[in-house]
Amino acid sequence: MSTYRPDVKLVMTMMVRDEADIIASMIEHHLGQGVDLFIVTDNGSVDGTTEILQEYEARGVLELRHDPVHRKQQGETVTSMAREAYTRHGADWVLNADADEFWVTAGGTLTLREAFARIPKSLVCFTVPVIDMIGDPSLSGTGLHRLTYRDLRSAPQLRAIGLHAHATPDTPHIGDPSVVVAQGNHFVNLTSGGRPPAELEIEVLHYPWRSWYQFSRKVENAGRAYESQTGLTPSPNHHGMRDYRRLLSGTLPAHYMLRHPTRDELRAGLESGAFVREDRIAAEQLPALPDVPLLAVQDVAKPTVERVLGSLELAFRESGALIVALEDTARDEARAFEARIHEEQQERVRLQAEVVHERASTARVQAELEAQRNRLVVRLIDGAAVRARKIRGRAR
Repeated sequence: MSTYRPDVKLVMTMMVRDEADIIASMIEHHLGQGVDLFIVTDNGSVDGTTEILQEYEARGVLELRHDPVHRKQQGETVTSMAREAYTRHGADWVLNADADEFWVTAGGTLTLREAFARIPKSLVCFTVPVIDMIGDPSLSGTGLHRLTYRDLRSAPQLRAIGLHAHATPDTPHIGDPSVVVAQGNHFVNLTSGGRPPAELEIEVLHYPWRSWYQFSRKVENAGRAYESQTGLTPSPNHHGMRDYRRLLSGTLPAHYMLRHPTRDELRAGLESGAFVREDRIAAEQLPALPDVPLLAVQDVAKPTVERVLGSLELAFRESGALIVALEDTARDEARAFEARIHEEQQERVRLQAEVVHERASTARVQAELEAQRNRLVVRLIDGAAVRARKIRGRAR
């Protein structure tokens, strides 16, 4: 049974880089939701993000740190902030967030503070769904009034537009001096004690593709950071690295357009449930940059883009099949080579065993010859002694 704690303290951590289009909106939203303090590490922003964060620091609602090194150190950086949220600021609950995430209660009738004031701390941690928000594409702009649909497309539908999966859930947790936050912010090392009651469930509205300008810069920043990092090897299916490969090959603009539904696709998706209207963030009237839309271009160009990308992806699949066949051949040859080596090793062991056996046989023969020689010597000595005694007897 939940107990209301009006003095609950919420601390949100973030590691950010070049998020000037959305960071003020994000902070204002969470201040309105009852977050007490933000601990933010600026990762060498150059677009004005740092200056915006400094304004909130001057208001006393944000503690700003600077780490300009780009080596994918998010896990260790967020872990440090999450621990200090408790050890220095006494956080009851810690929310490790990204700049494009807007945390809300699932029902929408309570603020985060009202929900966490009722959620038992005995739960320790629990996962919350991250819902990708979608709408019209845009050249630039924050897009909170444009991206007003929950993207609930199925996995096959996502794969058809070049996406692997929806966003990974987040994990709010109680303040803990030994918590470890995994790279990506999504998982912690604490053991969950269950889930909150349905009326206190939390969810995250996520804006990952809010404009071409923001998206392409984010892909390039992440890709270059992974390239410079020797300690991390992302999966080939890692969404950031797949998009980085698309950026390098020149196909990322087309993939950005494909992720956003046309008018007809949106209409069909609303009927099927693949898209669901979500206006809560738009209704807050948060600070935002104006949009430069791409909708007209998208509706006209998307069929052509789909055909071109379809041809490219077919070529990629065919080349991929060739690579797989070559890998299989190489693997078979490697197995045959290993088998030959194994046979040669077995033959070497057999020959070595034969040598040992022959040496043992030779030693036995030598020992027998030595024994026979010794017996002959003894008989000769004994015979000589007998003859000597006979000679001495005749002499008397």
